[in-house]
Amino acid sequence: MEYQTGVKKKDTLEITELLNAKTGEAVKVNGAVHTIRDMGTVAFVILRKREGLLQCVYEEGSAAFDLKEIKEASTLEVEGVLEQNEKAPNGIEIRMKKVKILSQPEDEMMPLAISKWKLNTSLEAKLNYRSISLRNIRERAKFRIQEGLTRAFRDFLYSQEFTEIHTPKIGAKSAEGGANLFKLEYFHRPAVLQQSPQFYKQMMVGVFETAPVFRAEKHNTKRHLNEYTSLDFEMGYIDGFEDIMGMETGFLQYAMEFLKKDYARELKILNVELPKADQIPAVKFSEIKELVAEKYNHKMRNPFDLEPEEEVLIGKYAKEEWGSDFVFVTHYPSKKRPFYAMDDPEDPKYTLSFDLLFRGLEITTGGQRIHDYQTLLKKIEARGMTTEGMDQYLA
Repeated sequence: MEYQTGVKKKDTLEITELLNAKTGEAVKVNGAVHTIRDMGTVAFVILRKREGLLQCVYEEGSAAFDLKEIKEASTLEVEGVLEQNEKAPNGIEIRMKKVKILSQPEDEMMPLAISKWKLNTSLEAKLNYRSISLRNIRERAKFRIQEGLTRAFRDFLYSQEFTEIHTPKIGAKSAEGGANLFKLEYFHRPAVLQQSPQFYKQMMVGVFETAPVFRAEKHNTKRHLNEYTSLDFEMGYIDGFEDIMGMETGFLQYAMEFLKKDYARELKILNVELPKADQIPAVKFSEIKELVAEKYNHKMRNPFDLEPEEEVLIGKYAKEEWGSDFVFVTHYPSKKRPFYAMDDPEDPKYTLSFDLLFRGLEITTGGQRIHDYQTLLKKIEARGMTTEGMDQYLA
């Protein structure tokens, strides 16, 4: 009988460990062959590892294998000697001595040139060969940035004493009250995929969640996704919806510094310049529509919502007038907000709510909720809705 006592120490090293090893030391690494540059008697075998690229050098007569034994997309275990080389990725390389082939591709050529810096191909091709396109360095970097934003969201809200929750994704009723729902049968009863964790958040308060949400919308535009990962949080005992905007601003400030510190390599790969979030302007819905219409000679068509073109112009206005990539648009019309949004007591046609726009694209929606039971019931009735499926939410 054997016991497992924890994580086992591996004899294969990662790039960070190689950077701390001594020059001239015998090392063992594994990875996928990203590309091979054959110069004749010398060849450069570039391995793709989780931390990036690692250069290995093959020399005839010095290695105990033939270069022809390996090809691009193979996975290898390499033994060799660690050396310094300023021109190599991360400033190090391995002089190859032995190689163990872990796997070989069946086809001679890859359907996508993943070793190129940019995948100059269509989105359709990237998705059709997704498992292959994700091996491209720049494609992988995008997921690392996504990871960094999620980590920052969690870390920041933990620091603010929020509790992380995980809510059901199959429900009896939509939180948004809209018609764009994925409907399904759940043990012989009608159900929907959740558009938002809204009901569950409001039941608890002081919580947050990072999880998928579902919206039955066409997603062949950059403004619509029928499944995405949402970062949600819910605050209680607020003085006003401005507290929520303040918390979002605090998260963005934390996230930008976090990415700058822990994801500098990915930012450089993608040539991303992080936006400033030290102060974010907030402007009322009706006011910004008029400002944009006047400055850019734009004709307003919908007085109750922002058209995509208007969001772009608002982003442009915020950059030109206030020097900000972000802008909060507040006090949205009541008819365009869910039933639980609190109406503005000074003008009930509008709500104490907001959207956060980033360079002309809506990235968050928030606002103050109705916390009075009778007021909530009256608004549900006024909307022609029923309370079916909301028993626990209203309890």
